[in-house]
This record gives sequence, structure tokens and C-alpha cells, in this order.
Amino acid sequence: MNNCVFCSIVGGKIPAEKFYEDDDFIVFADIEPKAAVHYLAVPKIHYALLSDMPDGGEALGRILKKISALAPELGLKNGYRLIVNQGADAGQTVFHLHIHILGGQPLPFADMRPR
Repeated sequence: MNNCVFCSIVGGKIPAEKFYEDDDFIVFADIEPKAAVHYLAVPKIHYALLSDMPDGGEALGRILKKISALAPELGLKNGYRLIVNQGADAGQTVFHLHIHILGGQPLPFADMRPR
């Protein structure tokens, strides 16, 4: 995608503090962290939403498994939170699928009760 900031990071056109990279995805520091530790896991192929993934989410499964293996190296020894915002109403601002990895401190409980 021409205007996608994450595609530009994946392509090396925009610098990022990369923590991990393989053929499928990269993990880099969020430039506006919301926790003591805040990284983004971004597939190298551009998908705006989960529903755009053609392989039934197999790539997402590989990413999640790798995140769990990387967690101790990221400083997430006591737990972490994964967030995937889907669409504007959910707070997605960059429409390239990405997973927020947050931790390094006790995180507030997210109240999921209906309003």
C-alpha cells in the first residue's frame, strides 16, 4: 500500500526500533507507548483487517506463537496483554493489521460488561 506507515516500516523506508523480524512479520517498539513495554507485531503482507487474511488466520497463529516465545526477551515475565483493534469504532488508526503487545507493569482491568 502506498500510504501505509507499517508497509513503509516493513519496507525499510521509515526507521523503527525493531526487536524481531522473520519472513512473515516484524516486531517493533510503538512510538506512542501505552505501557512500560509496548511493541507492535505487524505482518509483512498488508491486510487491513483480520477478515482480509486469505489463509484462515494461519499466519496470525504463527505470529501469536512467536510472541509467546519472545515475551521473556521483551521483558514480559509476569504477563502481557495482546490487543487487535478492528475498525475505526475499535480505535484502529493504522489500517494494516497489527497486534499491540503491552506489559512490563500491572495493567488495569478492562471492564467488558455491556454499558
